[in-house]
Formats: sequence, C-alpha cells, structure tokens
Amino acid sequence: MPFGDFDAWRRELLFTGDLVQDGDTSVSDDEAGHRYDRYVALADMIDGTEGPRTVHALIASLRAEEDYGAHQAVYGALQRFPSQDLLSGTVLAAADLLNIPRDHSGQVLQLLTLLASSDDLRTFTVTCERLEPELRAGLRALIADHEADEWLADERSLGRLQLAQD
Repeated sequence: MPFGDFDAWRRELLFTGDLVQDGDTSVSDDEAGHRYDRYVALADMIDGTEGPRTVHALIASLRAEEDYGAHQAVYGALQRFPSQDLLSGTVLAAADLLNIPRDHSGQVLQLLTLLASSDDLRTFTVTCERLEPELRAGLRALIADHEADEWLADERSLGRLQLAQD
C-alpha cells in the first residue's frame, strides 16, 4: 500500500474529487488547480495492491460532471487492480455507481467487461445477489441502460454483466 493511512487518503480523494466546475466562483482558480493536481496525484499513488475498498473509494470519487481529464488517472488506477479486486470493489461501490454521473458509471462498468474473465464476471453476478433488492434492481437497470447505449453496447461488453432477476 503506497499510503499509510487509508482513511485520510480516502477523505482527501473524495474532497479533491469534488472538482471545481466552470463558473464556480466560490473557489479561487489557484485552489481549483491545486485540488485538480492533488486528485490526480492521489489516484496516481495507487499500484493495484490496495484491495477492494480502494477500488470503492476511487469509484466514489467520480462525482464531478466535468473532470477536465482528471478521471483518466482514476480509470488508469482501476486498471492496475487484479480483476477480482476490481469486481469486489465495484460491488462495494454499487450505490455510488447509481449516483455518479452516467458516463463515469458506464466507463467503470465497461472496464469490468474488458478486464475480467468470464469466471470473474460470474463471481460478480453471485456477489451482486447479496445486495439489497432495490440496489440490485438499480444496478441491473443501469447495466441495461448502458447496454442500450454506447458504454456496454459493443460486442466486447454486451451481455457480459448479468444480474439475476428478483
């Protein structure tokens, strides 16, 4: 683990991940730039050995609609995790996936389909069966929405994320 205090790292990641949006005059340009740079640096610290709760924190940090390229560092960090940790962390972040901007949830789900084996994706399905029914239904609807649109609509991703009906 490249950082000693996970909770402090997570708090800072979530704070800086609230990227200042165009037109927001409540924060100086210098502060906005500092937060952006720090957010990217926090994501770049990740080497992929940190486990599922770090995946969860990274996904939860994808809250800003406009990321000005900063989220590429998060997607790069997510790609460094073993697929089992990526899948487990994504299940932990299921509620966050439903609340972050749509394009960000689509990119995360697409990463799962591109990086995980079929066996790992079956484990994802089984693990999702333990989620609360409303959360599972929301995740199922999100996947269906992304399959009908661009993120999961291509042959590499379509149908790879299966969640059982209730």
